[in-house]
Amino acid sequence: MEYKLNSHLPANKTVLVVFLLITLGKFGIDLGFSLKPYMIFLMLFVIIHVSAFYFEKLQIFEIALLVFYMTYSFSGAFSLYPSSSLRIILGISLYLACYFILKSILRNSNDSIIERSIANVGIFFNITSLLLYIAGLKTLSLGSDEGERISHLGVMVDRSYPRLIGLLQDPNFFVFYNTIFFAYFLCNANTLKNRLGLILCLVTNLLTFSRGGLLALIIIFTIYILLNNLVKQFQILLGLAASLAIIAYIAIVQLKFDIFGILDSRINDFSNDGGSGRFELWGRAWDYFSSNVVLGIGAFNFSDYNSFQYQDTLTVHNTFLDILSESGILGFSCYLLFISFVIFQLIESRVYKKKPYLFLAFIGFVFQMVSLSVIINDIFFMYLAILSIYLTNEKQNRVKEIESKNDDNMSFTKEVIH
Repeated sequence: MEYKLNSHLPANKTVLVVFLLITLGKFGIDLGFSLKPYMIFLMLFVIIHVSAFYFEKLQIFEIALLVFYMTYSFSGAFSLYPSSSLRIILGISLYLACYFILKSILRNSNDSIIERSIANVGIFFNITSLLLYIAGLKTLSLGSDEGERISHLGVMVDRSYPRLIGLLQDPNFFVFYNTIFFAYFLCNANTLKNRLGLILCLVTNLLTFSRGGLLALIIIFTIYILLNNLVKQFQILLGLAASLAIIAYIAIVQLKFDIFGILDSRINDFSNDGGSGRFELWGRAWDYFSSNVVLGIGAFNFSDYNSFQYQDTLTVHNTFLDILSESGILGFSCYLLFISFVIFQLIESRVYKKKPYLFLAFIGFVFQMVSLSVIINDIFFMYLAILSIYLTNEKQNRVKEIESKNDDNMSFTKEVIH
């Protein structure tokens, strides 16, 4: 059953509003997990359109994702801190509910509406975040002894580095959120609007001073060059380089903001700070896995174990080690199966040719998971919903083409017989 939105909010505006609300990661109601604005919108939406809501047939990767979440949640039954496991299980349930509602909304739009919404929201997300960053710089004093990770508006001062957080709460996750926008603008930089979006993405990502995030973007850019004719892309690349040079001149010479000096310091710090303490956390996660190989220590229990043994509540900062330590080899295998199915379907459907931004965005997400804990994430679920709908539409189009060819062949055969 299909339906067209007949509310006062047209399909294109609905998609735009949902995508826009998803980028407001800083805002939410704390319920042990954050109840975000887009979640409230989706719940209200499905109440209004409850008779029109339906479940789309699942893709293979979605089945694998659900199996992983069931396995991950099951590990919480044996955890030492069941309240933490219960909290993440409720969060997973909420995220999945919102995911299926979002899919139902996207099913009634088309590629043009979805991609136009990505472009518009990407520009809004980056401009607003940049303005909040500039406003925050004017009110926070750098190099002060107020403590680490002092945030105000769109800036976080982390060890004297003014890191952009924009509409989010963490500079590293800002790059993760920006990945789909960066990939889209990069693959569609044939219009002035998208070139502006690409420049904005590069500027804001640089200002996060996220080493892992910036490395992932370099990898995305390298793969993009390999997938395309460099000569054809030369004009765009030249214009992009010139624009960045002008921005760098204004920032460094006119505003006295030594962005490259800060970047150099961040890179040099890597050998001294152990990846901001990540290597030590990864070692702890491996130790927890080694003592609980099959089912792990339990869903969302790493922080509790870490707090008890080391007096800090930091997360693993690595999705794969996080899953391995908390749900053991069983949950880890299911997650790898999910990742493998996504890659298989991206290649099998030639997404890297038809919609390269979807291919590049996923590669970027996976690389950043090495330095981020992403068990559930708003922008990643948004990406999976877009990918699922695209694959469904592609399959339907292939079926229609085959049926059309069969009809033509039958008509031709009848004509020959007559």
